[in-house]
Amino acid sequence: MANEDKKDFNAMLNNSKDMPKIQIITDEEAVKKYGGDKMYFAPPLEYDSIMKRIPYGKVITLSEIRAYLAKVNNADFTEPTTAGIFVLIAAWASHQRQEEKTPYWRTLKTGGELNEKYPGGIELQRERLESEGHTVIRKGRKKLRYFVKDYEKALFELR
Repeated sequence: MANEDKKDFNAMLNNSKDMPKIQIITDEEAVKKYGGDKMYFAPPLEYDSIMKRIPYGKVITLSEIRAYLAKVNNADFTEPTTAGIFVLIAAWASHQRQEEKTPYWRTLKTGGELNEKYPGGIELQRERLESEGHTVIRKGRKKLRYFVKDYEKALFELR
């Protein structure tokens, strides 16, 4: 995201537009890729609410959140693009608030990867995760990427 200091992320977080909603998709490639035609769109506050549930020392991936939202809303999958955007909005909204912080650093990308687009970038997310007992490892030679080692062992199970 660009110009984070000029945006009101809390206003974005509270703007649900026309969501939640389920949309039936007809593109055969997408149906095959996602395993069905019922696509769920969750509003930003729904992501923030889930992210607030992740306790100290635990993590979750965006993929896990999307799967959970699809399941509880009787959909085949949750729309991936808005999901990624709304997790970032929740993170930046928390960063802008003085109270009711969301522990966004506990929400990882697929495969346990840290999110460079969070407030403070990789450095702050790494620092916070390590302070909660996680080990962060670096992968890659040219494009460095950071992951929580054995993140699967620390996954929070949504119910």
